[in-house]
Amino acid sequence: MAAISPIEFMRQVRAEVAKVTYPSQRETMITTAMVLLMVVLASLFFLAADQIISRLVSLLLGLGR
Repeated sequence: MAAISPIEFMRQVRAEVAKVTYPSQRETMITTAMVLLMVVLASLFFLAADQIISRLVSLLLGLGR
């Protein structure tokens, strides 16, 4: 690996930082809403799956009487 001077390193860092694009506020809000919606849907799915599995196990073990 070739040694790079600190000055050249800083030039390269500046060049890479200049390439970064940030999302707009609208894109950030839409993405945040989508993530929250998916979290709620996943939570409901796992709640339902847990309830179904719990009842099946209770019935199979005879604990559901």
